[in-house]
Amino acid sequence: MKAFWKSMLRHPGGVIGLVILFITIFIAIFGPTIFPTSPWRMVQRPFLPPFTNPAVLLGTDALGRDVFAGIIYGARVSLLVGMVSTLVALIVGVPLGATAGYFGGRVDDALMRFTEFFQTIPSFPLAIVLVAILQPSIYSIVASIGIVSWPPVARLVRAEVLSLRTREYVQAAIVTGQSNSWIIWREILPNALSPVIVLASLMVATAILLESSLSFLGLGDPNMISWGYMVGAGRTVIRQAWWITVFPGVAILLAVLAMNLVGEGLNDALNPRLAKGSR
Repeated sequence: MKAFWKSMLRHPGGVIGLVILFITIFIAIFGPTIFPTSPWRMVQRPFLPPFTNPAVLLGTDALGRDVFAGIIYGARVSLLVGMVSTLVALIVGVPLGATAGYFGGRVDDALMRFTEFFQTIPSFPLAIVLVAILQPSIYSIVASIGIVSWPPVARLVRAEVLSLRTREYVQAAIVTGQSNSWIIWREILPNALSPVIVLASLMVATAILLESSLSFLGLGDPNMISWGYMVGAGRTVIRQAWWITVFPGVAILLAVLAMNLVGEGLNDALNPRLAKGSR
């Protein structure tokens, strides 16, 4: 663990990503204590420019709502959707990929054809259709993003299991009569986690973008404010009140950038030989 953190901290991009990520998590957890009132509440006159009133630091939107409060509460929604939908994708993709890679043959063919079927459908249109069918809510958004995100996980895990199932310790477990499920979960998957962890960090960034895009189109949870909703709400008045769109857009940019930088840092820390070879 010490070697991992030393390698991680030697990666400048990874450190910057971790700092931004920790700040975002801190805001998501403790932000509501700073702004105890609802972000939907009108606090000032509409279209108040930023930095003109200390009480409303980033100005107000078309309905007089605090833009800063919206960004604070939106952090919670974006991180929640990003992390939970990634967890859903891992729960679906890891067992399918491990089963396909370990058993091979017809099982592998059937599971990979099923995976390829989902990959032939563009992710964003499929997510739109699923959210529209299930009705926009935080649960339907998480489920939809998880459903469109699992195929890359399954293919990555399958490839890792294919390379690990012929190792000596796996063959030894087979000879000693261990069950297939025990071998997969106790012998193979722990040694295949490094690339999955890196992929998961990048998937969180993709999920944040997907949620923002859905909210921008009006398919977000109507009871929860999000960065994508704020960008969409301000797009019609961007020339009159640029701050309504720009500040939430910067928040999305920083969150996605942080996750990508953390992913690069994790890749260097968990796969140092591969990282050096690619440079």
